[in-house]
Amino acid sequence: MEKGVPIRSLSRSIAALKAINEHGSLTMMAISKASRVPYPTACRIVQTLLFEGLIEQEPSRKRYRPTALVQTLSHGFQHRDHLVSTARPHIVELTREVGWPISIAIRVGRRMMLRDSTHANTALTFENYYPGFSLPILDSASGRLSLAFAADEEREMILGWMREMPEVELDYLRSAQVSLDVEKIRANGYAVQGRNHYNRTPGKTSSIAVPIFNDGEFEAAMTMVFFVSAMKLDTAIERYLPTLKACAAAISSDLSGISTRG
Repeated sequence: MEKGVPIRSLSRSIAALKAINEHGSLTMMAISKASRVPYPTACRIVQTLLFEGLIEQEPSRKRYRPTALVQTLSHGFQHRDHLVSTARPHIVELTREVGWPISIAIRVGRRMMLRDSTHANTALTFENYYPGFSLPILDSASGRLSLAFAADEEREMILGWMREMPEVELDYLRSAQVSLDVEKIRANGYAVQGRNHYNRTPGKTSSIAVPIFNDGEFEAAMTMVFFVSAMKLDTAIERYLPTLKACAAAISSDLSGISTRG
């Protein structure tokens, strides 16, 4: 086996468990669809998860839900919460200023995971997004930003993983890689996603993401989300980019100060 190539069966099992955990309760067909694995494969995965005690079948219904054993998987996880505590007052104030919701996301594997957001602090949003919500790395402004600021070897490793995943079409991956202009994103200091298709309101919002650094190293993406119907992407960039960059710079300065004091 080539070094770094993921085990497909394990990846599919994790996708199924994540789908069940995210939705709380799913039928076998829904598990197959949400995890993008064939129905017979989903059946085998579910039987394995039942055997391991990570999920259970609901009484009198052919639906499956996570058990308390899933929580034990996080017992060894310790995240540096200073990112959230440092960024929170800045993004709340920024939302008061611009009106639009702001989020902070970090890369976890092949996806971007929200660590905090101000969707609950404004009426200019379709949905409330909470910590733990994830987005595909090539189809989000935060993901494109994260890939652009990643080391070349790390970026190639991530894209290599994606080439091995059965649900990722190679034509799409090639197109996405072409549109991922690493040098341009680094030089301009931001990334965009017109019409977000992989959130809870597909096609209704667009995003602008700017980097947060910690002692010169990329730490997270700060993203502003706005209604497609409210303004064009170019208008949003012209109107809000300087303010977004200033806020991200303030967070970066505070984070670097914490690292120095630590």
